[in-house]
Amino acid sequence: MGETISEALGNDHKYLDHCYEQIKAGTDLKTKTQWRNQLTWALARHAISEELTVYPAMEKHLGEEGLKLTNEDRAQHQAVKEDLNILQNLSPDDPKFDPLLERLMQDLHHHIEHDSNEDMPRLEKVLSKEESRAVARSFQRTKMITPTRSHPSAPNRPYFENVAALLAAPIDKVMDLMRSFPQDSKL
Repeated sequence: MGETISEALGNDHKYLDHCYEQIKAGTDLKTKTQWRNQLTWALARHAISEELTVYPAMEKHLGEEGLKLTNEDRAQHQAVKEDLNILQNLSPDDPKFDPLLERLMQDLHHHIEHDSNEDMPRLEKVLSKEESRAVARSFQRTKMITPTRSHPSAPNRPYFENVAALLAAPIDKVMDLMRSFPQDSKL
C-alpha cells in the first residue's frame, strides 16, 4: 500500500537523528566526516523535497491556514539550511563544528515538532489515505532529483525552487562522487 506522508517524513526524521548519533559516536575524523556528509546529503534532499511537495499540498488543502503554516516552516528550514551550509564545509575536528551541529539539530528538532504537532495532523485530517500516500510518493521521488548540499540563498518557493534545484542538483551529485560516505548509509 505504501506509507503516508506523515510516515515518510517521520522515517526521514529518524534517519537524520541516526546520522547525528553516528557523528557523535564517531571515534575518528574519517568516520565523523563520512557521517557529516551523509547528514548533509539526507537533510538537503529532505528539506527541498518537503518544500516542493508537502508545502504545496498544505497550501492547496488547508488554504490560508496552510499558507500560514508553510511560511513558518520555510523560516524554520531557512535557519537549518544556513547552519547546514556552514557545517557541510566544516571539518569535524574544527572547534566550531560541535556547537554548530548542536544548534542545527536543535533547530531541526524544533521544526520536526512543528511538523509532528501542527502540520501533519492538520494535513492528514483533510487528506484521504490514498492522497496522503500520493504526496508521500511524490516526496520520495522528488528526493531523487534534488540537490544534495545546502544552498540557503536559493529560492524556497515552487517554480523558482524547482529551477534552482534542477541547476544545482547535477553539480552536487558530481561532487558527491568525490566525497566519502559511510558504508551503511542510505545512498
